[in-house]
Amino acid sequence: MTCIKASTSRRIRLTKVQPERGGVAVPYKTVLTVVGVNGFQDDIKNAIASGQAIDAHLSVVLVAMAAPPPFGASAEEISAVWLEERGGDIAKLAEQTRHVEEQLASSGLSFDVQDLYTEGAWTDEAIAERALYVDLTLVGRRAARDPDLCPRIIGGALFHAPAPLLLNPTDQPAEITPRTVLIAWNARREAARAVQQALPTLQRAGEVRLVLVDPLAKTSPSGEDPGADIAAYLARQGVPVAAETIVSGGRPVQDILKQRAAEMGADMIVMGAYGHSRLRERIFGGVTRAMIETCNRPLFLSH
Repeated sequence: MTCIKASTSRRIRLTKVQPERGGVAVPYKTVLTVVGVNGFQDDIKNAIASGQAIDAHLSVVLVAMAAPPPFGASAEEISAVWLEERGGDIAKLAEQTRHVEEQLASSGLSFDVQDLYTEGAWTDEAIAERALYVDLTLVGRRAARDPDLCPRIIGGALFHAPAPLLLNPTDQPAEITPRTVLIAWNARREAARAVQQALPTLQRAGEVRLVLVDPLAKTSPSGEDPGADIAAYLARQGVPVAAETIVSGGRPVQDILKQRAAEMGADMIVMGAYGHSRLRERIFGGVTRAMIETCNRPLFLSH
């Protein structure tokens, strides 16, 4: 069976990038956004607006995943039909890539555009390679709702690259420097990494609420109150933080986080992703999976 690992082309445009905005440096200077070949215009439009707000370089990857050969087909059928279909996919990808470039050309942003034609099995790896050289991966609404593409972006950018991922399920540009932020804290490595990577955002926020659901009290240098350590750390970083604990009473954690975020009008939720294995979450479900699938506000995720 013939495998297409990855085929790409690239166009780069560079413009002057301002180092600071509002007196505080924002280190998300290279933002990656991954889109599919269908209905990507709004994701690109919102990514441009988010990039303009922080004067970032926008790196766009336009993905088309190749269909596998028809099961049980003869070699002749594969050669004639399957390869013809792939040729059409590649032609469509090239055309859509030109549309992306046209959207970006008038934005005033520094940018590069790459098209990626690959089989599904290689998509995570190909996206991961591009996410190695960015500060933030931004997933727009259309990509977030794509049941084939979204898991590939998460699998590549979140699990195999060092940068955090901002998933924006709304139809508005993501606020990379929001005013109100909820941190879902559970004292695990993933959550601590998310907080550290979100520090530039948290330092610019007007209100940051540290929410702990059913936490366990333990002795720590900052006292026995759950969340005392991370609250003290954030305060030393100049973050306007307040902590609160919530007893779930058996309610799903994701429902509590979404309700609390709605009550405080949070512009963003910061949380660690996949504290359990992806296999376990795929089989049994989990907070990360539920938040990705159902949350209606931007999620800043780190693993």
